[in-house]
Amino acid sequence: MKGAPERVIELCTTMRVEGRDEPLDTEAALAAAERMAEAGLRVLALAIREGAPQVDDDRPPEPRELTLVGLQGMLDPPRPGVADAIAGCRDAGMRVIMITGDHGVTARAIARDIGILDQGSGEHGFDDAVVLTGRELERMSDEELRDRVPQVDVFARAAPEHKHRIVKALQAHDNITAITGDGVNDGPALKAADIGVAMGRDGTDVAREASDMVLTDDDFVSIYAAVEEGRVVFDNVRKVTYFLLSTGVAAIGLLLTSLGAGLTLPLLPAQLLWLNVVTNGLQDVALAFEPGEKGVLDRPPRRPEEPVVSGLLWERTALTGIVMAAGALWLYLWAAGQDFTLEQQRAVALTTLVLAMAFHVYNARSERRSFFALSPLRNPFLLAATAGALAIHALALQWEPTQFVLRVEPVDGGTWLRMVAVAALVVLVSELHKLLRRPRPSAHREAAGEERAVGAAVTGRAE
Repeated sequence: MKGAPERVIELCTTMRVEGRDEPLDTEAALAAAERMAEAGLRVLALAIREGAPQVDDDRPPEPRELTLVGLQGMLDPPRPGVADAIAGCRDAGMRVIMITGDHGVTARAIARDIGILDQGSGEHGFDDAVVLTGRELERMSDEELRDRVPQVDVFARAAPEHKHRIVKALQAHDNITAITGDGVNDGPALKAADIGVAMGRDGTDVAREASDMVLTDDDFVSIYAAVEEGRVVFDNVRKVTYFLLSTGVAAIGLLLTSLGAGLTLPLLPAQLLWLNVVTNGLQDVALAFEPGEKGVLDRPPRRPEEPVVSGLLWERTALTGIVMAAGALWLYLWAAGQDFTLEQQRAVALTTLVLAMAFHVYNARSERRSFFALSPLRNPFLLAATAGALAIHALALQWEPTQFVLRVEPVDGGTWLRMVAVAALVVLVSELHKLLRRPRPSAHREAAGEERAVGAAVTGRAE
C-alpha cells in the first residue's frame, strides 16, 4: 500500500528496521516525513501486510495492522520561468493561489520557492503563512471559507470538489477567477470559474469540454503570456475604435456644418467612400498590429464593465474630430475665395482630411504617451500603410480616371503645404489633451479596481 504519510501511518502498527519488525514510532515516522516535505519533496509512505487473508467476492481486505517499510520523497521542481511569471502576475495586479493535493509542508516549501508566499512578519517568517488543508476546509461553512479565502494563498491536500467551493468563495469577493484543471472531477470548478483553463497535454476530454480555454503545453508561464497578449489586443481594439470614431466625427461634422450653413457639399458620396475604404481603411488595419506599450503588465486589471471607449477617449474623440472637420471646412472656404473650381475645392477638403488622418493615426497609438515618444519604426505595417495611403491619394488627384470618379482636380504645391500645416493641428490638440487630462496613477489604479484582482489557481505541481 502507498499513500499520504499521515493516512498510511495511522493504519500501521509496526515498522521495519534493518529487516526486523519493531513497534511503530508514530512521532518519529511523521517527523521524518515532515523533514522530507520541508525540502520540497512530495512524500509517499509505503506499507505492507504479509500473509494471505481471506478475500470475499474478490474484494481486498480493509487495510489494518500494516507494517511501515519506508518513505519515498520525489522531487518535482517547478518549470523554468514560473517564479518570474508569478512575480509578473503580482505586478499586473493578479493574485496567484496554489491548490494542490500535496502535504501542507510540501506545498508551503514549493509556494515559497516560486514566490506565491510572502515572507511572513512573525517569528518564523514563511512558516507563519496560512496554508489551509482539505480537512480544515471540509469543517468550514461556505461563509467561513468566504471570510478566510482572502488570507489564504495555498490550499493543500485539496480534493477536486474543494476547488468549486474555493472558486465560489473568491467570486463572492468580486474576484475575476481563473482556475486550471485536468481531471474529470475538475469539471464543476472549471465551469463555475470565470475562465476555466484545461490542460491540453495531460487533461481529460471532460476537463477540456468544461473549460473556456485549453493550455496546450500545461505550463503556467503560458497563462502569464496570454494575459499580456490579451491586454495588448484589448488596447489595440480600443486604439482602432478611437481612431475610426474620431475620423467619423470629422467627416460627419464637416457635412452637417456645411448643410447647416447652406454651403455646397464639400464631400461627395464617392469621396466619403474613398476616405473610409482606401485611405482610412489601410491605416486602421495596420494599427491593429501595434506592439504592446511598455509597462502593459504593470497596470492593474480593468473592471469588466469598463467600455472599450472610456469617457476620456470620448472627450478626445469629439475634440480631435471637431478640429479635423474645422480645418477641412476652413480650407474649403479658403479655396472658394481663391477662385478654385468646385472640383479643386472638394479636392482640398478631401485631402486635408486624408492628411489629418495620417497624422491622427499616430496620435491613436497610445492613450497616454506622446506622439513624439513613439518611434514610427515600432510598427512598420502602420508606417507602410500610411505612406501607401498618401501615395495612392496623391496619384488619384493626378490620374484622369480617378479624377472622373472622385470629381477632383489637382492643386498646386503651395496649397499642399497649407493643407499639411492645417492637418498637423490635430497632433497639437491631441498632445494638449494628453497633457492636461492625463489620468493620475492613483486614480487610474482605483478606477481599474486593484482590489478586484484576477485569482489564478494552480493545481497539482506548481507549474
